[in-house]
Amino acid sequence: MRHIRRWPASLAVLAVLVLQLLVPTEIATLPRWIMPALGAALLLPLVWANPFHLRRDEPWLRWVELALLAVLVLVNVFYLAELIFYLGSGDANDGMVLVKAALLIWVTNVVAFGVWYWEVDRGGPFARAPEHEHEAERADLLFPQMTVDLPGWERWLPGFTDYLFVAFTAATAFSPTDTMPLTARVKTLMGIQSAVSLLTIAVIAARAVNVL
Repeated sequence: MRHIRRWPASLAVLAVLVLQLLVPTEIATLPRWIMPALGAALLLPLVWANPFHLRRDEPWLRWVELALLAVLVLVNVFYLAELIFYLGSGDANDGMVLVKAALLIWVTNVVAFGVWYWEVDRGGPFARAPEHEHEAERADLLFPQMTVDLPGWERWLPGFTDYLFVAFTAATAFSPTDTMPLTARVKTLMGIQSAVSLLTIAVIAARAVNVL
């Protein structure tokens, strides 16, 4: 069942780690291999414990996941700050560099927060899955499927794609759309994500288009 699949989240994180190798040297003040190496070191035990489906539930695995996400977000914010500094230095004459950097930051922002929503909503994927007989916490996100009574949707549970879509819409609209944040922690996460996206799109990308 899709709500207990582990591999989509792992694949998305792996793709983002590979993208870090493409960060333009103009904003990469640190070696570009550091983030992929650190991320891979944190991702490896998660994939080893649950390569395809969520079967092994250990508290330390969730802490490793949250550490990986925190590192991704912090490094992404660092790159955004470097890009803003580069933009204000007067050397930002190559529009393609700005577009490439902005796109990498935006994609990383969407994937990192998509995995974060997937990990925290109602206590995490293990707590949400009835197969594991965990006591789920209160909902952090209110999906449309949870508010309507339609045939065929009675036992619906969100999967990773649903959380990735929430992150995508938050990054494009700079606010919630069809899925509403209910708790303070998810509102905080969504606020941070929207702020990063707003700076990336409205400031960096707009400037890059003018340079082109």
